[in-house]
Amino acid sequence: MKRVLTLVATVGAMVASGLAFAYDGQTCRAPGDCWQAKPGYPEKIAGSKYDPKHDAAELSKQEAAIKAIDERNAKRIANAKATGTFKFDVK
Repeated sequence: MKRVLTLVATVGAMVASGLAFAYDGQTCRAPGDCWQAKPGYPEKIAGSKYDPKHDAAELSKQEAAIKAIDERNAKRIANAKATGTFKFDVK
C-alpha cells in the first residue's frame, strides 16, 4: 500500500513539474507581456467566434455605475479627512 501511494505521489509530482515547464516565457511582445495564445486562437479577435460583441447600452450602464461609485468614494474620503473618522454612509 505504501509503495502504491509513493508511486502515485511520484507520478503526480512529475506531471505537475511538466506543467510548470510548459510555459517558457521566451516569446514576449514587450517586457512583461509574455502571453501566448493557444494553437488555433486567431490573431484578430474582432469578427471571430471569440469576439464578445458588447452591447453599447450595457457598457454605458456600467460606466455610469462606476462613475457613481467613484463619486461616493470621493465623498467618503472628503468626509474622513474633514472629521478624522471614516463613515461609510455619507450623503
